[in-house]
Amino acid sequence: MIKEVLRIADVKYLTLNADEPDVRDLLQEATSTRLRTFIGNNKIVFIDEAQRIANIGLTLKLLIDEIPDIQVIATGSSSLELNSSIAEPLTGRKFQFNLLPLSFSELASYHGLLKERRFLEHRMVYGSYPDIVTSTGQEEELLRLLADSYLFKDLLNLEGIKKPALLEKIVKALALQLGSEVSFQEIGRLVGADSHTVERYIDLLEKAFVLFRLPSYNRNVRNEIKKGRKIYFFDNGIRNAMIGNFLPVNKRTDTGALWENYLVSERFKILANKGINAASYFWRTSQQQEIDYIEEQNQMFLACEFKWNPTKKKSFPATFQRAYPEADLRLITPEDYDQFLTEFE
Repeated sequence: MIKEVLRIADVKYLTLNADEPDVRDLLQEATSTRLRTFIGNNKIVFIDEAQRIANIGLTLKLLIDEIPDIQVIATGSSSLELNSSIAEPLTGRKFQFNLLPLSFSELASYHGLLKERRFLEHRMVYGSYPDIVTSTGQEEELLRLLADSYLFKDLLNLEGIKKPALLEKIVKALALQLGSEVSFQEIGRLVGADSHTVERYIDLLEKAFVLFRLPSYNRNVRNEIKKGRKIYFFDNGIRNAMIGNFLPVNKRTDTGALWENYLVSERFKILANKGINAASYFWRTSQQQEIDYIEEQNQMFLACEFKWNPTKKKSFPATFQRAYPEADLRLITPEDYDQFLTEFE
């Protein structure tokens, strides 16, 4: 994608791939004088797999501070490693863009809405990573490879994680609790670790864009859950690869959880891609009254229930409606989900 943008740019540009050893040698301890000579008259410098360059943060700082008439684009397949390398040196000097798995709105724009709707059950099982979308018939093999390299290679090389078996157990436990409120203490008991270790590993998984937390919403009701959280995967396919279940939707016992993860993650993508500043939650009381998804933005309040079966009736708890009468209440089913995932366009 970056190369296509550069191709149509009306300026000279330089592309560098840090997978190549000589590129790494050139950039890891370069002086500003050497960088100026190397860059020449180019106005844009694109460095791919930048996390492979030692001290890349300092090199980028030199480029930005000493050669102010160029633009630098640095990308990497390991977001956690790249971000840890550049965060401090480039404070106040960078714009950061996170490339998430393909979103429903992007795929609908490419395929057309009707065709993309026909892929719904496929996306719920196999997800939306680009290689999965473009490699029909190879989804299971590619997802297993992706899950292995994504979780148990790049992530394990960072932050001093010494127990890959523990990380795998935590991810599988979270995958099996999809759609349920998560307790770090309970996960710890299941995997044989203390709650602080579990929370640390989950924090790293969030930074690596494997999963994300959805906190509980509480404002007006005394018995609202105040410190709860659910955990969702950015991609349904990665979740299913972790538990080794690629059965079709009509043969699964976890269809409701897959539907919920799909909708919450897709909503997260569209908010992120559109740069919309919204806060997302779930809602539950100690009496087990629950709403799947809450969203606040610009003084607007959205409350959603997700039901795979469109004929199944759902009423919103009276307790919630009394406490939040201004809320826009919606039931999201396969019949109308596309509106929920494209309404900002």
